[in-house]
Amino acid sequence: MTETPGRQARGRREDARLLRGEGAFTADYAPPGLLHLVFVRSPYAHARVGAIDTAVAAGLPGIVAVWTAADLARDGLPALTAAVDLKRPDGSPAPSTPRPLLAAGTVRHIGEPVALVIAESVQAGVDAAEQVAVDYDALPATTTARGAQEPGAPAIWDQAPGNIAFRWQHGDRDGVAKAIAGAAHVTRLSYGISRVAAAPMEPRLTLAEPVAGGRIQLLASTQNPYQIRDGLAKLFNHPPASIRVVARDVGGSFGMKAGLSREEALVYWTARKLGRPARWMSDRSEAFLSDDQARDVQFEATLALDAQGIFQALQVRYDVNIGAYLSGRSMGPITNIGGVAGVYRTPLIAAEVYGVLTNTLPTSPYRGAGRPDATFVIERLIDLAARELGVDPIDLRRRNLIPAEVMPYKTGLLFEYDCGDFRANMDLAAKNADVAGFPARKAASEARGQLRGLGICNPIEVAGGPYNKVGPDQARLVVRTDGTVHLYTGAMSVGQGLETAWAEMAAARLGIPVDRLVYHQGDTDNLSTGRGSGGSAGLCVSGTAVAQAIEATIEAGRTLAANHLETAVADIEYGAGSFTVAGTDRSVSLAALAQVAADTQADVRPSEQGLTGAAHFQPPRVTFPNGCHVCEVEVDPETGAVAVQSYVVVEDIGRVLSRMLAHGQIHGGVAQGMGQALGEQIRYDPETGQLLTGSFMDYAMPRASDIPPISIEMREVPTKVNALGAKGVGEAGTVGALAATINAICDALAPLGVRHLDMPATPDRVWAAIQAARNSR
Repeated sequence: MTETPGRQARGRREDARLLRGEGAFTADYAPPGLLHLVFVRSPYAHARVGAIDTAVAAGLPGIVAVWTAADLARDGLPALTAAVDLKRPDGSPAPSTPRPLLAAGTVRHIGEPVALVIAESVQAGVDAAEQVAVDYDALPATTTARGAQEPGAPAIWDQAPGNIAFRWQHGDRDGVAKAIAGAAHVTRLSYGISRVAAAPMEPRLTLAEPVAGGRIQLLASTQNPYQIRDGLAKLFNHPPASIRVVARDVGGSFGMKAGLSREEALVYWTARKLGRPARWMSDRSEAFLSDDQARDVQFEATLALDAQGIFQALQVRYDVNIGAYLSGRSMGPITNIGGVAGVYRTPLIAAEVYGVLTNTLPTSPYRGAGRPDATFVIERLIDLAARELGVDPIDLRRRNLIPAEVMPYKTGLLFEYDCGDFRANMDLAAKNADVAGFPARKAASEARGQLRGLGICNPIEVAGGPYNKVGPDQARLVVRTDGTVHLYTGAMSVGQGLETAWAEMAAARLGIPVDRLVYHQGDTDNLSTGRGSGGSAGLCVSGTAVAQAIEATIEAGRTLAANHLETAVADIEYGAGSFTVAGTDRSVSLAALAQVAADTQADVRPSEQGLTGAAHFQPPRVTFPNGCHVCEVEVDPETGAVAVQSYVVVEDIGRVLSRMLAHGQIHGGVAQGMGQALGEQIRYDPETGQLLTGSFMDYAMPRASDIPPISIEMREVPTKVNALGAKGVGEAGTVGALAATINAICDALAPLGVRHLDMPATPDRVWAAIQAARNSR
């Protein structure tokens, strides 16, 4: 492990300005002449759209324009489209479901935009939006994946009969069926992973303005400005060089703020068409009606075991509620389904995924993006099998773990793990959680009239992917003549602390004070492309590119220093910010060498002059962070209230660059997974499609008091996939927390006869399950 001395006392370098209110968020920028965009959104989940009367709204003071789909059609604006290379059950291609910038003809989910008001002030825009008269003819709606497949369910798209957008299959289905039929024991589970909202601290917002050279500069709260630039260029057929996208400080994203949205496209078009700066800024209520949502997977799973409790086969079917529109962002449950294999030696696995269209907001990646779902399947099944067999769930896991000595290991479904010591993770987690002392704690709880449960989960997740198409990243360093070192990265820190991590890594290798490092991110003018944030790729991909750029800068410096000091390159040594001729006192500092380089760069803009190095890193394959989580809960049988008593994490994220930042990532991930397990859920009225959880009064975000102190210990098993040995950490906490928490609650309720409990485990659900179990005796 490498950690700069004093790091823990200093904290993150970005924290000071953020705590002083000096952060640079998109909402802080308001150029002169700024126009404000307000959307008119459908109050129906499914309806025909007739006449739209904008006359009254357009005539109000402060209103610049009111646009509908007809206005966009006159300008030749296309819909957002995404080709998905999948098949339907009958072998036909997955349907095209173009997402219009403003809906015309039909609205397919609550909150779909049908008109756009452009105003001199937000309030004027809100007042005018209320005066836009839209003629709706309400249609029947369907909101669940299974309900949408029932005979007679409303059709979302005519080209998707039965509302099935695609079916994906993998594995030896016949072999699995045969193994299940002949197994000594079979455990089955039908369950639903609930729908949730990303709910970042900073809602989505975008500002676009015309700038010199006929370009449009777009500021956005996004995790990948390059995706927005390229998406806009493709949608409008504009040269990418004519668009600059800048993401300044961003208050969270979690996967939801990736890709080009309708709102960003229309902000861009407004600035381009009207020649004035324009901004759209969501509030929390609008976010519930317009942000992509996540998860919402119904699954059927079957685990076959032999007489000794050894896993023989696993069969899984997903019915994924992808919402009203199919896109590449619907693919998370497929690209990460390999996680159902877990860390276990299950020889035969067959999986199929049905993508189902409904009258709900589209689902897209959210922290974990299919990984928590996959891990939940296998980890929940193991707990159920252990209880049915009357064996300890930890012991059952140990019997089936993949041994460290057989790595690399090809699992029964898609993934091949390069390294890991899963038993060591479990042993350390059990020790840290004092599993041996759990019976005494359980007895103490029972003496107080409480139920106590312990849940375990062995998460493993793909990082730096997608698995079948590993993405690259790039970085550049410029040592300027004043001695400052400017680091340009294609990554995007949206709260992870990359500004601290990269700066300290560069300062340590260059042997200079960290204060001389200047961090640059989120600007499409800085690099040709960038990976942004996502997929736990920050360190294992983007960090490796940064490390290589540092080395490239040093190597370029050796060559230049050799020429300047009139010696051979092989005689040049580097350290403590200077290049020195070996065995002599002849040296040249980084700053002085940067001046030497700048003297030959008259054709380079001043900000780029100096000693430079760049790198592009294409990982040969993905990495696999893994670990063990142990959750302990207490349940009040009279109220159904769940109190998490302790939470222990052991994680192997490969080489750890900063324990402080890694712990922070795991802490946040656990809170999000625990939040979904205990309270978070997006709910729709099943008949009308109306959103029932449209505010934090209804959508139960976890509070600080809900989360106990989290014990975290790292076990470093470095990967050879990248030079840093890093595996990734961003999704680790969430992937483990969902299953560990539900397993603990179900363990607490099991003595009463409760076999399983649907998430979220709210007090009313827990209480109802307890009453049902008591009444069935």
